[in-house]
Amino acid sequence: MSITALPDLIIDPIVRAALAEDLGRAGDVTAAACIPADARLSVVFRPRSVGRIAGLDCARLAFAALDPALSFTVEIGDGQDADAGQIIARASGGARQILSAERVALNLLGRLSGVASLTARYVKEVEGTGARITCTRKTTPGLRALEKYAVRCGGAINHRFGLDDAILIKDNHVAACGGVGKALERARAHAGHLMKIEVEVDGLDQLDEALAYAPDVIMLDNFSLADLATAVARAKGKIVLEASGGVNLTTVRAIAETGVDVISVGALTHSAPVLDIGLDAE
Repeated sequence: MSITALPDLIIDPIVRAALAEDLGRAGDVTAAACIPADARLSVVFRPRSVGRIAGLDCARLAFAALDPALSFTVEIGDGQDADAGQIIARASGGARQILSAERVALNLLGRLSGVASLTARYVKEVEGTGARITCTRKTTPGLRALEKYAVRCGGAINHRFGLDDAILIKDNHVAACGGVGKALERARAHAGHLMKIEVEVDGLDQLDEALAYAPDVIMLDNFSLADLATAVARAKGKIVLEASGGVNLTTVRAIAETGVDVISVGALTHSAPVLDIGLDAE
């Protein structure tokens, strides 16, 4: 699977902010006290369990921020699976710098690899159904670009990145507007020709109301399996249907088999366990 890497320009400020938080007001006093200034160190990254890798550029940039001359070599790249104990990357450079950047590098690499690993499990569960797995905006503040990248490394697609790249009319918008139809009328009048419109519905009656306005996407929120299948039949393939709510690794296959186009899973980013990755001296 080919993954388009995020530009360093996006990643570097996040990494540097994390380093600044960790280094504090006086820098790494342990490394300064114990490690000679000219000491060199070579290290390897190894996951301690099977997982999908994501975030190696975060590790590279964490080290490079403290030692621009450091060597960083990838053995198993983002978007690929690694077995427990396999070397996924090597680094060589100043010992003080590597040890000072170690925790930030591992925090980001482990977090993103955890997101990618969980995402890959969901994608595997729906293989052959035609449904696609997508993430949500339930991301860690400040890490959205990275976590959505990790979702792509896991084989899924991204939902909108923020409030500005698509109109998504949720239940509270509907309530504030006085109905699905009124909300969609206002959205259609406001949207430019490139702006997609999605509306959330919580029952078949709202679905029928939404279908009359032909939005780009209809989100079926917490529908039963029977109602999901009914919604698919009523939409007749003319509108993208997104299932949301009650999705987990036990239920996702049955949801996909109803014929919906997309299944959104907040857990991909808000509940993914970290992939434990170690950094060991070579």
